[in-house]
Amino acid sequence: MKAHFTAARIHLPVAPRCNIQCRYCVRKIDKCEQKPGIAACIMDDEMALKRLEAEFKSSPSLKVVGIAGPGDPLENEATYRVLGRIKDSYPDLILCLSTNGLLLEDVAERLKDSGVRTVTVTINAVDPEVGSKIYDWVRYKGETLEGTKGAELLIKKQLRGVEELVKRGIVVRINTVLIPGVNEDQIPRIAEEASKRGASLMNIIPLIPQHGFKEHRRPTCKELEEARNAAEKYLPQFRLCRQCRADAAGIPGREKGGGAASEYFHG
Repeated sequence: MKAHFTAARIHLPVAPRCNIQCRYCVRKIDKCEQKPGIAACIMDDEMALKRLEAEFKSSPSLKVVGIAGPGDPLENEATYRVLGRIKDSYPDLILCLSTNGLLLEDVAERLKDSGVRTVTVTINAVDPEVGSKIYDWVRYKGETLEGTKGAELLIKKQLRGVEELVKRGIVVRINTVLIPGVNEDQIPRIAEEASKRGASLMNIIPLIPQHGFKEHRRPTCKELEEARNAAEKYLPQFRLCRQCRADAAGIPGREKGGGAASEYFHG
């Protein structure tokens, strides 16, 4: 985890579309808010590559390039195009992405071919009944599923996707949003199931009350620590997450503030 304080990363916001609706998620264009799902703009391929080139020249500590939205990267063709071009032009950079995991099983080989080395999968439940309280809908192959049917499909695809990535030598990390009164009991079960399938690290993050959970309270520090301790029996825990924007750049914790793309594209 020492690299967290010394290695710079950049997130390229090329993926606006998403295939599920989490009840805690709001995706929007904003220059200032510091949370996932937010970007100063959506970049096309050329904008993203120019942004990377500028950051690469100005930041000698840049090691990682990621695609984290603001939607789901795997639902957007731009993700694969941009990753492929970065692989060819910057072979020493580490390519990563974050995803809800719905399409992982289907595109695991494509991600390997694109040079992706690390994938973070957000899994918030392994029980479809609990999942139905977290996800409004899941859209897969043109069909939109709600309730337990949608959650059941998502969970199945997530766990299979983790297996397929690990088989291909891709490092898998798990993100889980802790929602008090909803999924506390799922935390150790998620860690156990992910560990069985080869995941290497887990990051439990606190709910940001918004959208369908806007009246819900955040977990306390004690609840977060208890959840991490319970999950640590199965997976090592990452405790330094800053819940970054979809266009974050720089060394985590040392950013200048505001959207990473804002200075470059908005003067």
